[in-house]
Order: sequence, then C-alpha cells, then structure tokens
Amino acid sequence: MSKKILIPTDFSKNSWNALVYALNLYKDDECTFYLLNAFQLYDFPSDTIRDADPGDAEYEKEKEKSESGLEGLLEGINMRNDASNHHFEIISEYNKVIDAVLETVKEKGIEFLIMGTKGENNPETTLYGSNAVDVIEKVQNCPVLVLPPDINFEDKVNNEIVFATNFKTLYNHHELDYLVDIAKRSKAAVRILYVQESDKLSSDQENNKKVLSDHLKEVVYTFHTLTNIKVAEGIHSFIESRGSGMLALVNKKHGFFSSVFSKSLVKEIGHKPEVPVLVLHVLKS
Repeated sequence: MSKKILIPTDFSKNSWNALVYALNLYKDDECTFYLLNAFQLYDFPSDTIRDADPGDAEYEKEKEKSESGLEGLLEGINMRNDASNHHFEIISEYNKVIDAVLETVKEKGIEFLIMGTKGENNPETTLYGSNAVDVIEKVQNCPVLVLPPDINFEDKVNNEIVFATNFKTLYNHHELDYLVDIAKRSKAAVRILYVQESDKLSSDQENNKKVLSDHLKEVVYTFHTLTNIKVAEGIHSFIESRGSGMLALVNKKHGFFSSVFSKSLVKEIGHKPEVPVLVLHVLKS
C-alpha cells in the first residue's frame, strides 16, 4: 500500500532539503508525496490574513506564484529522482499554513508529515519557525518529522536516535511504529533517555519501561538516566555530548515542544537546532 506523506513547502532551501530527505528516506517504498503550499495576502499593519476571492487581481497573482513554485518543485524532483514508485500531488491553497496542513492531513489521510524547521520568512535567530511549532502542537493524527536547515540525508541519523520519555505513558506498538521504522532504515540504535524526577521509578513506570523494551525489540536500544538537571537541559546536553543524530519524543500536551526548545534554554547552553526531531503522538482510545 502506498504511503501518504505530506511535505509543506514555502519554496525555501530548508523546505527543499526536507523534501529531498523524505525522497531518500523512502526511496525503496511506494509513496504518494503531497506537496502543499499555503499562500496568503496580509492586511498591514495588523498582519492578519485578508479575505480574498478567486478572480481578484492580487489573489490571482499570488495563486500563480504558488502554482508556479509547485510546478518548479516537480521539475526539480524529476531531474534528481527517478523512483518509479514515487507519485506526487501538488496542492496550492489560500489559507494559514496550519489550517491548510490540518485540512490536508484529514482529507488525504496523511500518514506522515515531514517539514523544515525554518522557512523563508524566519530570521536566523529563530529557533523553530512558527509554522513548524504550530504543526507540531496541533497535528495529532500523524507523526511529524521536523528537519533543521542544511540537513543532509547522507548524514543519516549519526547512528543513534534519542527517545526522551518519563515512563509515565503506556505506549502501544502503533504509536512507536515510525520510531522503529526510521531506526531500522537508518541502522540506528535507540537511546532511551529518562531525566530522573525521583529516586526510583514507580511500579507503573517500571511496567511501562518493560513494555517499551518489548516494542523496541527489533532494534538496538539502551536505557540512560540523567539526574540533578532540568528535563529540557538534560535532553539537549545528552544529545550534544554524544553527537546524537535525532531526537524523538511524544507530544502529549499542548506546549511541551515549545517548553523543551525554549529560546532561553538554547541561549543558555549555546545549542542550535542541528538534529531532526521526530514527534509522535499518543493515540486516542
């Protein structure tokens, strides 16, 4: 069955790199890639999206730019990608990026979303583009992989993926499918990181840890614990000290991602977003 993968794009270098990464990651799989560009007209100085209708001169101008950009992406793909098992659909939509993404995920039955962390309009000082943060926080129906600028698939994930967890959630197999799949594709070990909150795990945490071991039995994995350090800082320092190639975590509640990657923390430890981040979701029962 063909995988359905959504690639939002603003035609920046970062979004092109995210597309190339996705094509390489799934080069041996039958996939349909949905290339989505959301375009808008803004009212200034309020910076709100203007109501616009097809036929309006400004609308048609932006629509043409959007569709031309998507066609250009297809031409670029055809020049470098000869995988006959890859199929492409382009979507140009007048909407906010997050609303266009949510609509496409639902209507197309998207299974995986891959995007760059920083777009054309985000300054160099921005940690993660606001659109990427919106997607991570609000898309709950499929995993999201966000990729930093200048990502190169040939770097793979540098032999290990850090999976940050507090062992308070009982995961099922399906919730971790993409973590296991990417680890297998990349021949990467999974390093399960627990930033210790108390002297010992509760009985429920111990049980969840054992269940997690069973879910990861198809890949190499090890457990690691950090003490006397804040969660976000512990995650960053662990990745930085080991040169880990990817971070995976489960977004259970609104705001978790933003708290982990706070600008103040980044400034404090001098860390920049240099690794891909795989965001998984706890499935609703």
